[in-house]
Amino acid sequence: MSTKARIVVIDDEVNAATALETLLKEDGYDVACANDAKTGLGLIEQMDADIVLTDLRMPGMDGLELLKHIKQARPQTLVILMTAFGTVKNAVRAMKTGAEDYLAKPLDLEELEVVVERAIEKKHLLEETRLLRERVADKYRFENILGESPDMLHAFKAIRQVAGSSASVLLLGESGTGKELFAQALHQASPRRNRPFIKVACAALPETLLESELFGHEKGSFTGAIATRPGRFEAADGGTLFLDEIGDISLTVQVKLLRFLEEREFERVGGNKTFKVDVRIVSATHRDLTKKIADGSFREDLYYRLNVVEIRIPPLRDRPADLPVLAQHFLKKYAAQNAKDVRSFSDEAMSLLLRHPWPGNVRQLENAIERAVVLTEQPVLNVTHFPTLRGALEPAEHAAPSGITIPGSSLAMIEREAILRTVESVGGSTSRAAKILGISPRKIQYKLKDYHADARSPMPRLHSTAS
Repeated sequence: MSTKARIVVIDDEVNAATALETLLKEDGYDVACANDAKTGLGLIEQMDADIVLTDLRMPGMDGLELLKHIKQARPQTLVILMTAFGTVKNAVRAMKTGAEDYLAKPLDLEELEVVVERAIEKKHLLEETRLLRERVADKYRFENILGESPDMLHAFKAIRQVAGSSASVLLLGESGTGKELFAQALHQASPRRNRPFIKVACAALPETLLESELFGHEKGSFTGAIATRPGRFEAADGGTLFLDEIGDISLTVQVKLLRFLEEREFERVGGNKTFKVDVRIVSATHRDLTKKIADGSFREDLYYRLNVVEIRIPPLRDRPADLPVLAQHFLKKYAAQNAKDVRSFSDEAMSLLLRHPWPGNVRQLENAIERAVVLTEQPVLNVTHFPTLRGALEPAEHAAPSGITIPGSSLAMIEREAILRTVESVGGSTSRAAKILGISPRKIQYKLKDYHADARSPMPRLHSTAS
């Protein structure tokens, strides 16, 4: 029988401890026993115990004191107390101190098996939850939001500065720029990281459904409300509520949202009970809310409540130096997902990607690379793998050949040629190019952005901004 879990039994009655050890081993557990708390603590560390079964009344350190030591040193270890002096008072004390369960002696073996199995199930669930949180935290940490352009670094800095507060944050940016990713990163960097992150796509729901989705409803409050249902505000209690496309909500919902932001309370649709929750609001939109305020479709007072801190996410076309890093990231991601040996881009393909305006931003880039990876049978992606983007080649094909003549060229032309050629020669590393040219990486990034705005100029083959 395979080992189910690691259990330490601690009981000053030697025969009782030995019998319990034998029983649990027969059930497939990896078990060790001790006859005093001090020895038991050593076994717990040595075995990396999942469960501890300990007597309550023992000489020296008793079971409650041992429980406190375990919870301080190993909060992930579950403790079950056993005693022949089972009283409600002792049970309450044990559970308040952190005991998983409480058993009275003489032990009922069937009850013991049920309690241990239940504790093991909880241990597995806690471990799965911990691993899931770690994966989520790793996915949404700032290091995984790729970008080193000045605008992106400014956005990163703003999010780090505001993460520790409970201030409402408004994320502004075009569709596809990654506003939800930033909202998740903000949540993961905040003290609320272990509480829920709830997102609502405001534009996807009509007014009546959105109000119910946010605030919940009582049974019978409208046709189809066959049961009482809590809303997203209640689900997000203690955590973060992300309202995507906040610019699309109706004036009716705006009023209820404003009341929550001012008073931190609300009622469900069709109900009169007032609920109070601790929720941080992070909202996002691609719309110009100042224009919507001017035309009367968005409340100015709500705007200022949502916009305590405003963070702008730049479009991809404004940060060309980030594109090669993003492209390589998506290439690696989708090659792994589709079990394909696709490793890189041809120079011509990368040049095509760099010259494309990307109206759909990072989402469009990701989609284009995923499609290319799925359809290719080659290890290197070339221009033919991006048929919808090939029109972007035309400006470069008709451009005059580059060439600098000294004398005869302006200082701006010479500077441009020096930056483009140096960046290309070091494989796209703006930091390495900056060292060679004796200027700052930020200046190079600004210059590349300016050059990119000139449709006649083919961009250098950038592959990384890291030195």
